[in-house]
Amino acid sequence: MALVGWVGRLFDARDTLVRILLLDLSGLGYLLFGHEAGRTPTGTQWLLAGTAFGCALVLHRRPVVSLLVQIALLVVAFRVLDDTTINQVGASWLLLEVAMSPAGRRVLWAAAGLLATVYLVFTLGNRPSSLAVPIYGLFVVVGVPVLLGLVIRTTRELSVQARRQAESESRAARADERAAIARELHDVVAHHVASMVLRVGVARHVLPDVDPRVAEVFDDVHGTGTAALADLRRLVAVLRDPSRRTDAALTAIEPGALPAALEAAVETARRAGLTVDASIAAETGSLDVVRGLAVLRLTQEALTNVAKHAGPAAHASLRVEVRDGDVVWSVADDGGGVAPGLPSGGGHGLTGMRERVEVLGGRLTAGPAAGGWRVGTVLPATQPLPAGEAA
Repeated sequence: MALVGWVGRLFDARDTLVRILLLDLSGLGYLLFGHEAGRTPTGTQWLLAGTAFGCALVLHRRPVVSLLVQIALLVVAFRVLDDTTINQVGASWLLLEVAMSPAGRRVLWAAAGLLATVYLVFTLGNRPSSLAVPIYGLFVVVGVPVLLGLVIRTTRELSVQARRQAESESRAARADERAAIARELHDVVAHHVASMVLRVGVARHVLPDVDPRVAEVFDDVHGTGTAALADLRRLVAVLRDPSRRTDAALTAIEPGALPAALEAAVETARRAGLTVDASIAAETGSLDVVRGLAVLRLTQEALTNVAKHAGPAAHASLRVEVRDGDVVWSVADDGGGVAPGLPSGGGHGLTGMRERVEVLGGRLTAGPAAGGWRVGTVLPATQPLPAGEAA
């Protein structure tokens, strides 16, 4: 795996200089140690090789220009040298660089055609006894670099597209979870505001002889509360998606009903085939509505993920505790015989869970544990203020 990563890094678009430097070093090694015994490079060969090495380094950011220079040097080499290996390899490698670069396909095919023409003109001009050798050489000098370069370029493009798609899906998941939080917040706030409006309305009727100034305050509070409810309903209509199924248990839960709601979520998971060991502290019934909803949503999402990724044969454990006002929550599973971890392309449920936890000032931890998977968090009792409201 490390070797694959190293090779991928070697052909990274940012490492052209490294590749050219390695190419020059290998060419130098060929000149010094790669010849047959008794044959040493001539001065002309050193001159052409040195020019090729230097131009490749200087023009490493301009592969098309560098390839044209290498082809020109190859023409000279064919005319004045018996051994043109250095210049052929240089031209082939720069053709590979052009194929890997963002240059257009027309530029690539024009460059490949030019190199193929030069190669065939000089190899066929020597009147070979068989056409097999020039054709094979053409495949090695031109065909292999073009094919390899196109494969590398396509792999890069697919990798970029996959990364962008994953980022887009992650942003969509976070936005979706924020919309869900906003809807739930509307239900919570609307419930309390409606309760206050109702109490003020009752007070206005049971106190008929109240001071006019107090009655005016009652009327003002009642009118303001009614207007606030109307504004809430108008604003939340933008966030609601009629095609999306809503869960009444999430929007109508009262703080004291949280333990029962968590037990209901556990029973739902058990009916799906999971074996769930639940430990829910009685103090969860005294939690505020926002954190209570968060704990319920996290529990449902985590148990759903266990069934999805570990399978219905998995054993899961739910722990919900209250320590000094902080909520300590976790769900773990034994893997159910499946390798721990989320499958590639998944994990958007975790993205939504993490978004919900961060809004409440916590931090979600997730990862392999004891042969399975574990997610957990601590929701602090004191919620952080937004930057604009901090003192």
